[in-house]
Amino acid sequence: MDLIFKKECYNIIGACYEVYNEHRHGFYEGVYHESLIYEFEFRKIPAVSEPELEVYYKRRKLTKVCRPDFVCYSKIILEIKAVQQLAGEHRAQVLNYLKATGFELGLLVNFGKSGEVQWERIVRSEEREALEEKGAPPGVGV
Repeated sequence: MDLIFKKECYNIIGACYEVYNEHRHGFYEGVYHESLIYEFEFRKIPAVSEPELEVYYKRRKLTKVCRPDFVCYSKIILEIKAVQQLAGEHRAQVLNYLKATGFELGLLVNFGKSGEVQWERIVRSEEREALEEKGAPPGVGV
């Protein structure tokens, strides 16, 4: 299986490693976020910080919005954390952002673990396939 947006992901994760190499772990998320803004600019990676995503309930637009940390290349969600370990709720947050945008790919990056950057690719189509394998009709849950 080919990875979607392989080159773009490589560029984004490279920027994340550069920020981590500069700061290491121990800062709060906002420090990494602002540093990524500058690193993306330096590397000419198109990224929008904290864009407002509309959310709908039964086709009705809600007044509440979602704000992922970044949308990169106009097609990839980047959510960053500064926690000891990534958890299920972090993955669910990225999946919800993917559902809200219709994007296929999200990256979840954690700067909080000592000695390493943790990162995961989260692909919305894989979630859809898993639901359909469990007998859900196409389009349900995505």
